[in-house]
Amino acid sequence: MSVQFTYGARGAEQAVNDAVVRFVSKNELNSGGVAGAIVQPQIDDALRGLYAKGLFKAEAEQTEVVATLGLYPAAYIVFVGLEMDGEATSLRLAAAAAAKALKKLRAESVQLLLSEQLLECSKAKLGADRAAQALTEGLLLALHVRQPLKREQNERFTLKEVAFVPQSAAITEEDAALWKQGIAKGKLFAEGVSFARDLTNLPGNDLTPERLAYHAEELARELDLEIEVIDEWSAAEQRMGGLLGVGQGSINPPRMIVIHHKGDPNSEEAWGLIGKGITFDTGGISLKRAEGMQEMISDMGGAAAVLGAMRVIGELKPAINVIAVIPTAENMPSDRAIKPGDVLRMMSGHTVEVVNTDAEGRLVLADGLTTAITRGATRLVDVATLTGAVSVALGTQATGAVTNNDQLFKQVQSASERAGERIWQLPSYPEYKKQIKSDAADLKNSGGRDAGTITGGLFIGHFAEGLPWVHLDIGGTAWLESSRGWETKCATGVMVRTLIELIVHQE
Repeated sequence: MSVQFTYGARGAEQAVNDAVVRFVSKNELNSGGVAGAIVQPQIDDALRGLYAKGLFKAEAEQTEVVATLGLYPAAYIVFVGLEMDGEATSLRLAAAAAAKALKKLRAESVQLLLSEQLLECSKAKLGADRAAQALTEGLLLALHVRQPLKREQNERFTLKEVAFVPQSAAITEEDAALWKQGIAKGKLFAEGVSFARDLTNLPGNDLTPERLAYHAEELARELDLEIEVIDEWSAAEQRMGGLLGVGQGSINPPRMIVIHHKGDPNSEEAWGLIGKGITFDTGGISLKRAEGMQEMISDMGGAAAVLGAMRVIGELKPAINVIAVIPTAENMPSDRAIKPGDVLRMMSGHTVEVVNTDAEGRLVLADGLTTAITRGATRLVDVATLTGAVSVALGTQATGAVTNNDQLFKQVQSASERAGERIWQLPSYPEYKKQIKSDAADLKNSGGRDAGTITGGLFIGHFAEGLPWVHLDIGGTAWLESSRGWETKCATGVMVRTLIELIVHQE
């Protein structure tokens, strides 16, 4: 991220900006000026006039752009409604709303004024560093856009400079240090999410399994991480029947990618992060309908989330062991493709009857979990665009979760709350497992439409070998038809920040 962030008071010679952002609460506007100046008396009066008429209600994410007409040393002031609850999500959403307004103004140099009430509230609730991180993430993530592959590229708006300026008189060295720390962390987290979004947005003819492995190798080389890329021949030697079965219908062979972060060589504990990497999913012989199939470039959103998280983990280098595993393949129909009724022997030795070739993600993830376990993982979290059923249950508002360990799930949920990414736990009653029993093998890869997200998750959990495990189904949250808050249209990079919070900032 090339945006330069600063914190602190600025001299008059530095104060000329393209725009100024000021978060405003309803209480401030209801006070009639008793609470003090918002920005400048005449501009404040104009804003209160808009509020009185109901044109600006200071509601969350609502913005009002006011031209200063020489009354203030900036061309525009962007007022953003904010409930002063001190929550990180509120700050991210407000910053994202401001970023969208700034983009319309093409404002490259910006001051973000921080009221005394905002500073005190966020410091008491979050701490100065987390408040700074949330604001930085909101600004940067909302400005990220998918870059189309066109002959002539449109000029891209770039935010160059943001100054966080407290309106209170005193700025302590401690607060300044915490804000600087939070800004740096926010930039790093946003870079991880942007990396995941850019990968997911790549077209399927560009991002094949081999190309995804190439991007992983480049990342590992940049961050000095150990990486192993298992090709189809080595996968056959290691009996990865799920990965090979899904990939056998494509001319682009599958890969199993393993990245190690050895932050604590003296510990036998290691996190296993497994991301589904189906670079394109036609459904195979159980072919999907044509409408919307182009969005299946996002079926490697789980892999992108894991790689985005590893980008940040590799930078921060926490004293924790992490094994990232990405099983990647193309699911294509051909004369070589697996068929309904085929039986595959997985890396674990279990056999699976394939009753639906469009339930392919769980097949590669099964071998992914086994790969993580054989490399030493003791706690497992998999991320996958696994089912369409999760969208029926939760829409695009939350990621579905299935687990065999409530304590581990609470850790994941706590991390998701800090990241502002909603997760909803689904039940895993023993009765659901009966739906994936097979007459021809140990398991079948689909239990039908009923409870499809749960049975899909439980299929993966069968290969956790009893280790603590959480499955995150991002089928509804990895790709959006229109932007929302800090999440942009197309790939969202969801779960990158949750995984980072889980690994780096355990509570």
